[in-house]
Amino acid sequence: MLREETIRVTPEEMAAQRQFAKEFEALTDRPRTYHIVTYGCQMNAHDSEKLAGMLEDMGLSPAPSREEADFVLHNTCCIRDNAERKALGNVTWLKEIKKERPEMLIGVCGCMVQEPGMAEKILRQYPFVDVAFGTGNIYQLPELLYRAASTRRRTVAVPEEQSTLIEGLPIRRESDFQAYVTIMYGCNNFCSYCIVPYVRGRERSRTPDDILREVECLQKQGVQEIMLLGQNVNSYGNDVPGGLTFPQLLRKVSETGIPRIRFMTSHPKDLSDELIREMAENPVLCRHLHLPVQSGSNRILQAMNRRYTRESYLEKVEKIRKAAPDVGLTTDIIVAFPGETDQDFEDTMDLARMVCYDSAFTFIYSPRTGTRAADMPGRIDPALATERIERLIALQEEMTQKRFAEMIGQTASVLVTGASKRSENQITGKTSRNISVNFEGNAGLVGKIVPVKITAASKTTLKGRIETP
Repeated sequence: MLREETIRVTPEEMAAQRQFAKEFEALTDRPRTYHIVTYGCQMNAHDSEKLAGMLEDMGLSPAPSREEADFVLHNTCCIRDNAERKALGNVTWLKEIKKERPEMLIGVCGCMVQEPGMAEKILRQYPFVDVAFGTGNIYQLPELLYRAASTRRRTVAVPEEQSTLIEGLPIRRESDFQAYVTIMYGCNNFCSYCIVPYVRGRERSRTPDDILREVECLQKQGVQEIMLLGQNVNSYGNDVPGGLTFPQLLRKVSETGIPRIRFMTSHPKDLSDELIREMAENPVLCRHLHLPVQSGSNRILQAMNRRYTRESYLEKVEKIRKAAPDVGLTTDIIVAFPGETDQDFEDTMDLARMVCYDSAFTFIYSPRTGTRAADMPGRIDPALATERIERLIALQEEMTQKRFAEMIGQTASVLVTGASKRSENQITGKTSRNISVNFEGNAGLVGKIVPVKITAASKTTLKGRIETP
């Protein structure tokens, strides 16, 4: 069983890493500042918070830029080819900085390093990189950096299999009022285009007690909103016989007193009636559901190994809209998957019109070495792929404007996140539906949830004014 393959990092191992942190801090010739560059998803962003927490426990302080840092760490993504190329390009750029500052240490970690063969490529082609480690080795950062700093020799660590659960890492959170909470790691779905199961491993659920302990601590610190993270949150607990389901976990988390709860991501095949009921009945859950469809064609969905059909997806959308009509839907869509015909693409366009998403993340298919789709015939001509995605984006912009226009005149609860980039006199925040709103206000409202009446809508944001009692 999967649970038998899951290994929890022992207290002894964590104690050993804390000792390496102390030994690193005692070094006279060591990095004093750090800068982390993060690519990719929310899971990577949260990993970077943990990396920053460990580095500060080791006596380092954040530097405002890569050029000024003694240790620069790139936390990479490999979900698409352009993300990988961008990361490697930025790492190469540091080579010139290091020529001027040879004492600088450079690190590369995350999903890209976990990719088969990438660690060897880094050793061979990037000799100026001092530290490289995979997603399963994050907790070993103190040891790896100590060895690199004390010996000036390169250190690389990549586990053969991802099976660990790690608790107790220090975290330097980017926000005082919003927080990520990982509830599970890995993915069992093996969509034919996706590298995630190979670099993040199989599904491993954190225990409810560990999750609730973390959430309760955040609630006491005044956090207003948490996002529960997992590659497929709907599978939470499947690897633990007799464990909580994801909707049951949501109920427990909502009882901690946290004002707002988000979660990401939901796989459509695992979206249950129980979760739809919880979305309808639980007022603490934000009115937003990210439900990646990827394609509107049954033929392409089958080739993608998504394990649902266009019809079953639309049936679930209908259930959501009936049970909780105020929930906004967003999605991911891949264009130009190998073998995609004009009709397949039109099926996707038709589905997008039918669902009328609040917004959509749209991508041209990017082959990833090691996935089944990378070897599939029928690659789409780049010019045709570009034409298709431009049509899809234009359609989605129309749908977004339609959905936003429907909100004019409504009052939304908005978590204020900071100053607006659009005007010096405005602040901005997110509705429960995860839509940005700009309105007049002062910095004292940042971190607070306020009622805002929606007065206008643009292509990507809403405008409003604070409702006074």
